[in-house]
Amino acid sequence: MTLADIARHLNIPVRGDDAIAVRGLATLKDAGPDQVAFLANRAYLKDLASTRAAAVLLHPEHAKECPVACLETANPYVGYAQLSQLFDPMAVARLEAGVHPSAIVAEDAVLGEGVRIEANAVVGSGAMLEDRVVIGPGSIVGADSRLGEESHLHANVTLYHGVVIGKRAIMHSGCVIGADGFGFAHDGAGWHKIAQLGGVILGDDVEVGSCSSIDRGALGDTVIGNDVKIDSQVQIAHNVHIGDHTALAGCVGIAGSTRVGRHCMLGGGVGLSGHLTLCDGVQVTGMSLVTNSIHTPGVYSSGTGAMTNQQWRKNAVRFKQLDEMAKRLARLEKRQLG
Repeated sequence: MTLADIARHLNIPVRGDDAIAVRGLATLKDAGPDQVAFLANRAYLKDLASTRAAAVLLHPEHAKECPVACLETANPYVGYAQLSQLFDPMAVARLEAGVHPSAIVAEDAVLGEGVRIEANAVVGSGAMLEDRVVIGPGSIVGADSRLGEESHLHANVTLYHGVVIGKRAIMHSGCVIGADGFGFAHDGAGWHKIAQLGGVILGDDVEVGSCSSIDRGALGDTVIGNDVKIDSQVQIAHNVHIGDHTALAGCVGIAGSTRVGRHCMLGGGVGLSGHLTLCDGVQVTGMSLVTNSIHTPGVYSSGTGAMTNQQWRKNAVRFKQLDEMAKRLARLEKRQLG
């Protein structure tokens, strides 16, 4: 496509020859004369002057420093995200509708127009697949589950019974939606399973990474809002509610009945204890453990950064002494004030 085609798609101006044809994207450092590069981080400004790209997607403030054609936008990273979709072979592929002969589809399942069901997939009784849904090879859609239009299950995704997924969802390989929540009662000698009678509801434009799990509710539903982005190997327990536009990085673990607000971001390896509330606009940095509710927006952290083992051992000893040190300090302050 030409730079003019790209500019029309992104609704942004071109500075330079808009008839130049390009075939893909690359970094400022690696781009060739038939590729578009982008500048979204000032750390890479050093590579701008020497780029060989056909054009660079950047903020207007850097246009004068650019030696090639410019695609100017106020948010280059969002522009890059939109541009990347134009060159994604999976996004532009025209998948032929139909049911593979090896797939098993219940007689009472409802299939919309343009649905594609690939090899060895299973669609259970009462399931509903809206228009242009794609079910990848080996994936399972449980009884009475529903997928909104243009949703895509990649290979080997499992939806249990009664799962509701909105429009344009993407479920990556190995993720499991609607398995039983971790509910057991102990009688002093052994465990008794608590039947998980709720479901799972995912909103529109939700993406779930590979090998992530979202458990069904014990009584009510586990609810994931619109435009929520979930990375790989994330565990979301029963009856959790996650607000719109929230993002969870890899290996996040959220215990049961916790509520996460809108526009929150949880870094990799974050853990949330059960029955907590995080208000809108909370960001928790990687490897932090949250054990109390957060009612004020902002950035929160816990734990310590890596250090040498020798230094860590010394600090661990000091940590055990903090309570006694605090008491001694309080006594000294009391004497001074007295």
